[in-house]
Amino acid sequence: MLSKRLQPIAFQARRAYVDLMFQVMGRALQAITEVDETAREETRFLPVGFLFEMQVMPAGPKLIVEHTGDGRLQYLGDEASRPVDLSIQFKHMAHAFLVMSFQEKTAVAFAHDRMLVDGDVSLAIKMTRVLNRLEAFILPKLVAERAVKEYPATLNLPNKLLNAARIYLKVATNLVETVRA
Repeated sequence: MLSKRLQPIAFQARRAYVDLMFQVMGRALQAITEVDETAREETRFLPVGFLFEMQVMPAGPKLIVEHTGDGRLQYLGDEASRPVDLSIQFKHMAHAFLVMSFQEKTAVAFAHDRMLVDGDVSLAIKMTRVLNRLEAFILPKLVAERAVKEYPATLNLPNKLLNAARIYLKVATNLVETVRA
């Protein structure tokens, strides 16, 4: 009986966690394209104005970023002024929670049919590579190895720490600016 009363609380907690992670990831996607040349190279050939969305179906948390040119992404929050060009959608909040809490790799979630891609699959692969690179930078190596398909062999500790610090600083700055607005 107690577990029935705790289920809605657990669902709300998972939803709040996924929503917070999407906000952090959106800002971090913007930051990594300002900090890391490899991430910029991945996104450089996206069309200017390209909108990428990651969301939980049917009306759960989401993040939207826009390619502003020269490989840079800008976090738009959870609303876009026009239809998105590429959407990666989790079929259920529990599936999103598994990936956002780094219990399951994105590739594994896709293989288990927990996610949908609506849009150009080749662009989805580019965005997934950027997300994997971001996770490799900002997560401790043990966690990142569980989260990404392949941890970059060339990522050494000084480079990881420097870029992670720069990304976190930009994310924090963006959060503060958002709160002030």
